[in-house]
Amino acid sequence: MQDTAKEYDEVINVCQDIFLKKMEDYGTAWRILRPTSITDQIYIKANRIRSIEEKGVTKVNEGVVPEFIGIVNYAIMGIIQLRLGTNETVPDERIKQMYASCFQEAKELMLAKNHDYDEAWREMRISSYTDLILMKINRTKQIEDHKGQTLVSEGIDANYFDMINYAVFGLIRLVVEKEGQA
Repeated sequence: MQDTAKEYDEVINVCQDIFLKKMEDYGTAWRILRPTSITDQIYIKANRIRSIEEKGVTKVNEGVVPEFIGIVNYAIMGIIQLRLGTNETVPDERIKQMYASCFQEAKELMLAKNHDYDEAWREMRISSYTDLILMKINRTKQIEDHKGQTLVSEGIDANYFDMINYAVFGLIRLVVEKEGQA
């Protein structure tokens, strides 16, 4: 039996390491992005994963793992933007804290859903995570087009959290489980 919480933490460490290194390289230049632009960035990454899954080859020497990491990090950026707005100057330390807090919220949500769904994600195809992320992107775009207003549905942040968790599932299956087999 796998320890999902431990595997999730392994993925958090990988994603956070990339996020922090990019923050060292670029600062918080992404803070200029509106949530709609972040949603589009996530779309580009998910669409590339689907393209790779369907074609089976890439011309750029990067596979799907960096794209899933990008989805996680952009979705967290999206949540931060929703909470802070754009362009507000925020100390790097606060961004780091918010990043960790968002990932913790995503993990708690995953653990609650994982309990109810009895780890059904482990039996799913990785391509289904991609499709579910693309569906969440389409939902998010629709909500954004409606200026964040919904009648009965969860908001943009809930969709970002789901995108994080589907991408984490992909990363667990592609990286953590593979390392455990080595």
